[in-house]
Amino acid sequence: MEVDQPNEQSDASKWSGRWNHIKKVLERPSPFAHPDFEASSEILEFMQENCKLLVIGAGGLGCELLKDLTLNGFRHIHVIDMDIIDLSNLNRQFLFRQSDINKPKANVAAEFINKRVKGAQVVPHFCKIQDYDSAFYKQFHIVVCGLDSIIARRWINGMLISLLEYDDDGNLDQSSIIPLVDGGTEGFKGNARVILPGMTACIDCTLDLYPPQVTFPMCTVAHTPRQPEHCIEYVRMFGWEKEKPFGDIPIDGDNPEHITWICHAACKRADEYGIQGVTYRLTQGVIKRIIPAVASTNAVIAAACSTEIFKLATSCALPLNNYMVFNDVDGVYTYTFEAEKNDTCIACSQKPRNLTFAPKTLLRELIDHLCEDSTLQMKRPGITTTINGKNHTLYMKSIPSIEEATRPNLSKSLADLGLTDGQELIVADVTTPNAIVFRLKITESETKS
Repeated sequence: MEVDQPNEQSDASKWSGRWNHIKKVLERPSPFAHPDFEASSEILEFMQENCKLLVIGAGGLGCELLKDLTLNGFRHIHVIDMDIIDLSNLNRQFLFRQSDINKPKANVAAEFINKRVKGAQVVPHFCKIQDYDSAFYKQFHIVVCGLDSIIARRWINGMLISLLEYDDDGNLDQSSIIPLVDGGTEGFKGNARVILPGMTACIDCTLDLYPPQVTFPMCTVAHTPRQPEHCIEYVRMFGWEKEKPFGDIPIDGDNPEHITWICHAACKRADEYGIQGVTYRLTQGVIKRIIPAVASTNAVIAAACSTEIFKLATSCALPLNNYMVFNDVDGVYTYTFEAEKNDTCIACSQKPRNLTFAPKTLLRELIDHLCEDSTLQMKRPGITTTINGKNHTLYMKSIPSIEEATRPNLSKSLADLGLTDGQELIVADVTTPNAIVFRLKITESETKS
């Protein structure tokens, strides 16, 4: 069947046959469609004129997502990324050129798409996702993540859950749901998932699905380094705290000045042991726990995520339920399964979470539990509570002055701190936009929950 083709002088946005393939799906009934689907020419109009999407990340997945979504007909897209373009990005992040090095990824990606895809209106945001409040995120119909950070995933997951509205009987108002489509890749492996906040399993419900971080033996790092990674890890664990090159602040893996300092310090240690291979790229990879990316895997996962967004926006087919795994290490293998909600999830469960400890437990041990428990996996938790009607900060690492003032509390027991059975502990962490309330259960046993 012949289709009208645009001539060289025509505007692609006015090409009469441009959306024929999309119209065939949206303007005809289908046995695969959602029960609420009604074939109509207005669906394409909604996609192009009204539907607003947010793409988080403009890296390997983000570039593919922006290309796929705009070619599917979506026009109103915002993209957030806090990184700048590096030479190592060019082999797979195809929206960038060598002349774009040291420019913000979000800005360059948006400019490229807007120029290449007629009608596209991509708005860039060169910042962190934490820089915006709930009012910003409420404007979007669907959010899609192309991130390499579990912390950022958990944060946006918590934000979308905080936007949910319930009636007086505790029933969820489904009009307040903003679907989250999440894609992730690890070398030749990848996954795509669809999350309906408040209805299906969220990011925090399935934290145990994420692989454990690579760790190095302490004795090797400190005394007998053999690899460049050992030298970088030594500086991260010991050198940063000892030298305090930028004051009493934690390492920021996205801060070029921090990575450069660590790289130089690691090079000096590597020279002492005759080790070669310490580079800026490797340093950032070790600090951020980055797994090398493969362009073909990014393309597959981005295509899967874009398909799910198309289905969610149009109801032309039932969305993924709700987790797809892709693996092409040895051949091509994929399967789907339904991740189930965790009734005790700290992000989406309506039930209060208990922390059970003995009265002699040190505050440091409680904090270690918050960081090491597979269902919590916090990074830098800060804890406050109310004692005798007054607010007390027990410990807060994120603010140096408060950390120094509350540091002695780490070696005190829960009883010494005046904490009693049933006490509410308010915990703030970088993994969530909202503080989490735990109820403390005091017991003589050493059981933790």
